[in-house]
Amino acid sequence: MRSSKENHQIDLKNMTVTDDFWRTEIDLVRKEVIPYQWEALNDRVKDAEPSFCMHNFKTAAKLGGKRREEGGKELQYTYRGFDVWPKDPENPGDEFYGFVFQDSDLYKWIEAVAYSLIQFPDAELEKTCDEAIEIVARAQAEDGYMDTYYILNGRDREFTNLKDHHELYCFGHLAEAAVAYYEATGKAVLLGVAERFAHYIASKIGREEGKKRGYPGHEIAEMALVRMYNATGSKEYLDLASYFVDERGTEPYYFDVENPKIQRRGFENSSLPFSYNQAHKPVRQQDEALGHAVRAVYLYSGMADVARITDDEELKNACDKLWKSITRDKMYITGGIGSSHLGESFTFPFDLPNDTAYTESCAAIGLAFFARRMLETAPKAEYGDVIERALYNGILSGIALDGKSFFYVNPLEVLPQACHEDGRKHHVKPIRQKWFGCACCPPNIARILSSVGAYAYTENDNTLFAHMTMGCEYKKNMNGNIVTIKADVDRSVQGKWTAMYTVSGAEGTDFTLAVRKPDWCKAPEFVLENGTMTEEDGYVYMTKNWGSEDVITVTLPMEVRFMTADTRVREDIGKVALTYGPEVFCLEEHDNGKDLQLVTVSRDVKKAEPEFGSITIDGISGVTVSVPGVRSMPNTASGLYFDLADETRETVKLTYIPYRMWANRGENEMQVWTRLD
Repeated sequence: MRSSKENHQIDLKNMTVTDDFWRTEIDLVRKEVIPYQWEALNDRVKDAEPSFCMHNFKTAAKLGGKRREEGGKELQYTYRGFDVWPKDPENPGDEFYGFVFQDSDLYKWIEAVAYSLIQFPDAELEKTCDEAIEIVARAQAEDGYMDTYYILNGRDREFTNLKDHHELYCFGHLAEAAVAYYEATGKAVLLGVAERFAHYIASKIGREEGKKRGYPGHEIAEMALVRMYNATGSKEYLDLASYFVDERGTEPYYFDVENPKIQRRGFENSSLPFSYNQAHKPVRQQDEALGHAVRAVYLYSGMADVARITDDEELKNACDKLWKSITRDKMYITGGIGSSHLGESFTFPFDLPNDTAYTESCAAIGLAFFARRMLETAPKAEYGDVIERALYNGILSGIALDGKSFFYVNPLEVLPQACHEDGRKHHVKPIRQKWFGCACCPPNIARILSSVGAYAYTENDNTLFAHMTMGCEYKKNMNGNIVTIKADVDRSVQGKWTAMYTVSGAEGTDFTLAVRKPDWCKAPEFVLENGTMTEEDGYVYMTKNWGSEDVITVTLPMEVRFMTADTRVREDIGKVALTYGPEVFCLEEHDNGKDLQLVTVSRDVKKAEPEFGSITIDGISGVTVSVPGVRSMPNTASGLYFDLADETRETVKLTYIPYRMWANRGENEMQVWTRLD
């Protein structure tokens, strides 16, 4: 029997985000990011890497989705799906260019547009999106197949390299975009494209005789199919999602069967073949997060979806073990995951280097996906804590404050010279980039920020769960009555946030508001008149005999905290990180001078009152925190090594800024973890 606390995603059409902080981010996506990314997808951003995404769709549409019988390129199996770029970008011709997963960039853009249109109807933007969708529809093959890489290169090898060639990954993003656009506009053209492709996939892949017993090399189809099931009620989609989950990692390994000559490349002597793809053992037996971090959390999100809908306790337990593996052993303080640039992967527990961290923006986004689905299964504060940690830090750091450049990698320490001259750190960029040839992160950031309300709130029949302190207005149907819950968040008083939840229209209803107690607040205060409050798993459940209008006040005192890491995190021994509320802070050279390795935080810092200030860059504001520190003077002795001697030191004031705002004032040093004096 399902728990009465089980909940689900809210209907974004019933929500208006009013929060000053998050409304700024939503407006940035609407006004700057979506238009900018449309230009990038069409290769119209000067000095940015070309995308060729729309070029590929338009070329496929020109062919009418028909299989090219001659003139296509000879397809070669490629490790991780890398492809080629045209010799003359100005005249690319009727060929496919970019990466095999290039289609997904457009689908993510469409999804972001859909969420934006819900809150801000825009006839011109909707027209542009409709035209893009029409191009996709014309590019689809008559039998339902939809992937421009194979449509333009010849379909004789479709579904022959599921491990690396991303057809099912692109389908997943198509499905996510299709459902979002249908829910936002009522237009079903793209949903029809997704359904026809889903039917085609189900006709070719599965357990039945004559089908391939495969599954995605890069996951996302699992949770996308569940979303299609929720939107359409068609059990075919849930069955296909369940198949992908259940078949994964069974022996004989499908990726061995698919192409035994190359599929173990890099894993020839591994005791965990295909751990990069989370296909090393059946998912119910997996208890450690391994492999490519984005693929992992996308899979775990799909597992959590299937487990919740089918009441699969064994699958739920596997999700719980994998959740703990990530959040207790392998997650950065910023909510970033995936510590190694080798395979963009998880490594071993507590291996969290700061200056070589990969921590891809998409991985933090995927972690938020996983966390929300765990919340839908059982509301526990630890899941909401991670959503908030990832959103405020590991996700917002991935986009510039003007919305026009992006980080793929989000390190916790940067020396620009090392980024330029040390090959081990070339993946780390000291400034955000205008675009990427592999541009998965920018549109992914756009779609999660434009739908942020879905991560801040979930609901069931009689309860609205507030996972983040976010101002909004939400209308909920309760027994035929429209109940309005309006949250106003006041951040103007230093040292605390105050949220006032006004409930109206709830007379005679059985209604509960459940508010999370954030892990960064030691002593939250809840005021409810003439009602009952109970606490469970870090949520305060507030119920009463509602009147025409009732107000609940939640006060969240905030203090500057100096955090230390588990002693097994070797890179952070003897160091501290500063947090304030849900935000992680960092030191930048711009405020504190060069050679940040020479500064230390004073041990007396807890006795000193921090100094608060403000910073505004590109119209975006943040708090600064200044605390006492010490700077060692560079040693002037001759030679590289010398006897221990007394250091020359000076007292300094260290000024921290929010991690999300770093690298918006030019190239400079940065560090999150600083030595403790």
